[in-house]
Amino acid sequence: GARDLGEGNPDFALLPPLGEALAAAAQEYARRPGRYGEEAVLPELARFARAELDADGVPAGPVAVTSGSLDAIERVLAAHLKPGDVVAVEDPGWGALLDLVPALGLRAAPVALDEDGPLPAEVERVLRAGAKALVVTDRAQNPTGAVVGADRAAELRSVLARYPGTLLVEDDHGHGIVDLPLHPLAGVTEHWTLVRSAAKAYGPDLRLAVLTGDALTMDRVTGRLRLGPGWVSRLLQRTVVHLWTSGAVDPRVVARSYGERREALVAALAERGVAAYGRSGMNVWVPVSDETGAVTRLLRAGWAVAPGARFRTDSPQAVRLTVSPLTAADIEPLADAVAAAAGPVRPVSYG
Repeated sequence: GARDLGEGNPDFALLPPLGEALAAAAQEYARRPGRYGEEAVLPELARFARAELDADGVPAGPVAVTSGSLDAIERVLAAHLKPGDVVAVEDPGWGALLDLVPALGLRAAPVALDEDGPLPAEVERVLRAGAKALVVTDRAQNPTGAVVGADRAAELRSVLARYPGTLLVEDDHGHGIVDLPLHPLAGVTEHWTLVRSAAKAYGPDLRLAVLTGDALTMDRVTGRLRLGPGWVSRLLQRTVVHLWTSGAVDPRVVARSYGERREALVAALAERGVAAYGRSGMNVWVPVSDETGAVTRLLRAGWAVAPGARFRTDSPQAVRLTVSPLTAADIEPLADAVAAAAGPVRPVSYG
């Protein structure tokens, strides 16, 4: 009976209906059925995705399609790294990525961050120590909501320029749900990629992400795709193209809706003396003194939240709250429950 603030799903009221897009894809398929030997990426999808990337200042590169962001990141890491190599990851960071790295036989090196993204000195430290790759979330960082701004991007590019052999992976899964500009790091290192997913803006079951990168990386990724799944369903690609080109989602409206809920919760917690972070995206990150105790107390109060242990390596204890299920009426009682559960907390680096 608890309210679920822990699974990280989007607000389904903000997702577009799929009926028209699926029908349009089916009609196109009836005219032009998919065949073996066709291009893996629909030309119209590649054109639209590339135009969006160009508008955001992402360097030129081929476009590929994978079954979601994590699939893309796994393929990029596997294209360049060997077991035992070190990957620099945000701490706190995306739990699925923290699980993926050791599953590939790689080692994770945690990088501390603040509300502007990874700390340059931390990135310098792990690259100097021999990390072969760096994964950065540009916007709507999960779980803290951090955003890499113009100044931080310039600092990070300066660090990366000293380590041109680093494999850079940028995760822009927030594309379509944020209204803050992208400041890409791509192009400084020899090998790089930037990934965008349709999941948060259009629905988790649309298992599609687009990525671009340097020619060698993209050639390795697409070549390996051909030897496995071959391609991501072109029916699905047609559906996503229709959603993109029809303007089914207005990122400004979605960002404003999530922003109002995040900001209201952060402000309500501040009034109660509780620090919380959430500059963009769907989540609020709340440091607590006892993570297990806080999760338990909140569950008893009727709120199911995600324990910070899913997302952190060396960073202090916290809980993650996804704001997408919240209404205005939920903010005050939730803030009361969190304040009662959080306990005294020391200041932390991501604030």
